[in-house]
Amino acid sequence: MTSTIRQHIYTFLLSFVILAVIAAGAIAIAPAPAFALDRDKEILIGADFAGQVLTNDSFNKANLRNSNFTKADLRGVSFFAANLEDANLEGANFSGATLDLARMMNANLTNAILEGAFAYNTRLEGAIIDGADFTETLLRDDMIKKLCEVAKGTNSVTGRDTRETLFCDY
Repeated sequence: MTSTIRQHIYTFLLSFVILAVIAAGAIAIAPAPAFALDRDKEILIGADFAGQVLTNDSFNKANLRNSNFTKADLRGVSFFAANLEDANLEGANFSGATLDLARMMNANLTNAILEGAFAYNTRLEGAIIDGADFTETLLRDDMIKKLCEVAKGTNSVTGRDTRETLFCDY
């Protein structure tokens, strides 16, 4: 009888070990979850983020002067009070991003999508906005007036006219 009990215990433990090995293999195979990165207050002058998916990351108060975000996915990213002067933001998607108090002077926003972005106190003097889509972007009236002076083109992704998205002719 003790040999039968030992056999059952052995079978149980062996089954447990086999299940543990299978579970460990399944965990190792599963892709790691993506986490948003916090790059707040970092000095990233001239950094290259071209083509990267950075959704929901944070660059609050970061120095991103001369950085490259060409065709980057920046949906939901926070750039609160970030320095994006002279940055290449061509074709970047800023939908739902926070750009309040960001300095984007002389930045290249050609064909960028800023749909639903919060940019009320964003500085955009000298920015290139050819084909940029500002649909439902919250901007101050004086900044809209300055942007309308240079606004032209149609966004290559959304098909929206830059002047129309800024309500320049209304």
